[in-house]
Amino acid sequence: MTSQSATYKKAGVDVGAAGRFIHSIEPLAQLTRRAGLVRGIGGFGGLFALKPLGLRDPVLVSSTDGVGTKIKIAQRAGWYTPLGVDLVAMNVNDILCTGAEPLFFLDYIAAGRLDPKVLINIVRGVVRGCVESHCALIGGETAQLGLMYKQGDFDLAGFAVGVVEKKKIISGEKIRPGDRLIGLASNGIHANGYTLVQKVLSVAEQKRDARELLKPTRIYVRAVLDLLRRNAPVKGIAHITGGSFREKLVRILPEGTSAVLRKKSWPVPAVFKKIQTAGVGEQEMYRTFNMGIGMVLAVPAAGAARVQQRLKREGMPAWVIGEVARGCREIEIE
Repeated sequence: MTSQSATYKKAGVDVGAAGRFIHSIEPLAQLTRRAGLVRGIGGFGGLFALKPLGLRDPVLVSSTDGVGTKIKIAQRAGWYTPLGVDLVAMNVNDILCTGAEPLFFLDYIAAGRLDPKVLINIVRGVVRGCVESHCALIGGETAQLGLMYKQGDFDLAGFAVGVVEKKKIISGEKIRPGDRLIGLASNGIHANGYTLVQKVLSVAEQKRDARELLKPTRIYVRAVLDLLRRNAPVKGIAHITGGSFREKLVRILPEGTSAVLRKKSWPVPAVFKKIQTAGVGEQEMYRTFNMGIGMVLAVPAAGAARVQQRLKREGMPAWVIGEVARGCREIEIE
């Protein structure tokens, strides 16, 4: 029988600490304010108005994702801010693939016990990602789940909502054989494949190379939206995450088409070469990791050079990495 003096706090849930944490991050959230935000963190729900955006036929686009086992390397290194950036990037890059502009973001942090220093560093990363993608941090949830997570363990999830004019939705349906595929440089591994990374690299190697392994996912929102606002002829956009090219690029290919990629057309970052040398075959590398390409745009051959030049002017390294061919929605990497 439990003692009459049992309390929620003694059971492992400190409601006061959660409240203090929320109060401490309100000034950070204010840095992400943007047009349309009515009310953000602090209430029972975040409020966002579409009318100030001036859209005629708006379609909302949503996404949810996490950062996976990259968390374990962050714990070993004691460096958590990149995880917050990853959390935003994985979601806003996904909704960008429809041509949508990110509007607002919410996070979910579940932990065995709240560690204010860890949490505030994660939120700093979230704020950095939101500012970079012009996305308001509108709310979130911090759950203390001592019966489910060991001391020091936690998990992260993010949720983003964006908007696009219905007539401007990018679906890939207009992609045709002969179109060029432009690859946008990644910032390293991003947030996929870390279970394999930790399988082939020792804990000592993970700690030694933590700065490279924890590089945050690149956010493509500003560069790609700049193209779209200039009416660049972008027919399809693929965010290269889990499953790499064969799982993600194929999503935008219409029936009757395939994609041919040329490995030597872009530089592969050294971190991938290190992982491959540690014991991963080349075929598995291209099936698991982005290999230096975080996003792919499908554009007409005649407009490829102009799109590539515009991206480079925006500080986004980009290469023509292949083309669309006739086929049965397959990805050939040669």
